[in-house]
Amino acid sequence: MIQLDHITKTFDTGADKVHAVSDVTLHIKSGEIFGIIGFSGAGKSTLVRCINLLERPTSGTVTVDGKVLTDLPAKELREARKKIGMIFQHFNLMRSRTVGENVAYPLKGSGLTKQQIKAKVKELLEFVDIAEKENAYPSQLSGGQKQRVAIARALANDPKVLLCDEATSALDPQTTGAILQLLKHLNEKLGITIVIITHEMAVVKEICDRVAVMEHGNVVEEGDVFSIFAAPKAGITRDFIRTTSNLQKIEKLIEDKSPLVALKPGEKILRLNYIKKNTSEALISETSRKFNINLNIIFADLEIVQDAPIGGTVAIASGKKEDIEAAVEYLKEKNVGVEVLENG
Repeated sequence: MIQLDHITKTFDTGADKVHAVSDVTLHIKSGEIFGIIGFSGAGKSTLVRCINLLERPTSGTVTVDGKVLTDLPAKELREARKKIGMIFQHFNLMRSRTVGENVAYPLKGSGLTKQQIKAKVKELLEFVDIAEKENAYPSQLSGGQKQRVAIARALANDPKVLLCDEATSALDPQTTGAILQLLKHLNEKLGITIVIITHEMAVVKEICDRVAVMEHGNVVEEGDVFSIFAAPKAGITRDFIRTTSNLQKIEKLIEDKSPLVALKPGEKILRLNYIKKNTSEALISETSRKFNINLNIIFADLEIVQDAPIGGTVAIASGKKEDIEAAVEYLKEKNVGVEVLENG
């Protein structure tokens, strides 16, 4: 659905050039929810604005639904853009217009009659579950309600693609969850391709099929969400995942010499990460029985990503040295990532 080939975007600030995006190639399939994640300044918002040519790339080609947008004359580009909806962090609603008027705005010049536009607006507001606010003004709405209106407006021209630029960053966690579920619903119901720009790994984990990680204008890692979480390759990706996991707390406890991690001779602190979809918690009890060792779990952080358990545990292993070593090898054979963090 979306092909970005060798996209580069350079801003000339007068004194020097800023390379916001450097030679990025991404192909996004029809009907998938694709995440682009990076810290502030990584170039992700510039990249997403290149998809609908709000920012014209310095070089490279943008193809959406078979049309090479970077080659289209102005009139054809305006038509093509109607099939690419966009929602923003701060909603971008017109304060002097009602909710209904905001949603109707993109339908100006569409050839629909006033009655048809009214019916379409009603249908869209019902779809995003905010029909009762049709005659309210944006100032009377909560953040979550404003984003629902923005989504309805973005859907007015029946787009095939929806671009979400930090669409949940201004919302509290509960409202974020509701908006993500709404996006998932419209992806399933309408088959719309969604691109989500975010700096929050939790957003990617919640609804994305695949993800690209950006740093300094480059895509440093790309893959399905489970693989990226289970076995991140780039340092920046590991940093992101640390923000969503309890398993990193062990390092601070070791550093602070907490009594919780005081080891007896021969004991080891192990961090176990599930890196394949076929692993489960039963491995812990199975391993301790099979090798006659004790595994005292200090932390566990397991959740479901793409219908499979992901995360891991931190445990103190005690028993005979050779039994612990055999248990570690066994776990590795079972596709568990094993780190020995401390030896007693």
